[in-house]
Amino acid sequence: MLNNHKQLSITADQALPDRLEEIIPAEAHAVNGSMLSKEAPAGQAQILLGMGCFWGAERLFWKLDGVTSTSVGYSGGFTVNPTYRDVCSAQTGHTEVVQVVFDPERISLEEILTQFWQSHDPTQGMRQGNDKGTQYRSAIYYFDEAQKAASIASRDAYQAALIAEGKAEITTEIAPAGPYYFAETYHQQYLEKNPNGYCGIGGTGVCLPPWER
Repeated sequence: MLNNHKQLSITADQALPDRLEEIIPAEAHAVNGSMLSKEAPAGQAQILLGMGCFWGAERLFWKLDGVTSTSVGYSGGFTVNPTYRDVCSAQTGHTEVVQVVFDPERISLEEILTQFWQSHDPTQGMRQGNDKGTQYRSAIYYFDEAQKAASIASRDAYQAALIAEGKAEITTEIAPAGPYYFAETYHQQYLEKNPNGYCGIGGTGVCLPPWER
């Protein structure tokens, strides 16, 4: 019953109260030393991706050549400055996301979205594997119209590939990026700090075919 409750969306008036204190990571990126910021540096871009537990998802992206920084946090909900405990209660509306900051001259958005679609199961609704709750939903939060178009086109291409393999409908939320709240410092680059830590990442086994924006 608890898991079922946590898989139900809430409205703004049902959300936990806002918190006054903002979480600010106390350390630089544990892998590449970059400073964690909610803003992409000049000449770079960012996108927010939700694909289940953010520990394993972040590691996928910091390994990509052309990704200059990553962080984990919360987005897509209502409560201002939520904590991990708040988000896990399913009473903030947020999902766990990875902020991917990248240099478009070195890596394309298409490569990043390919990693996104192929590395989790976007058909599971408010869960990812055994992780159940609204904070584990699949999501893309885009920052401009080009990212929106690419997200939708890649989704449609992947949906066609999934249907061809007898898979279910994609439930991924695609929406403009709203407020992004950093997760606590110990969550940042968690699997670098804890190499044997939990990683729930797992795809469908279906490849994303070539697609056009």
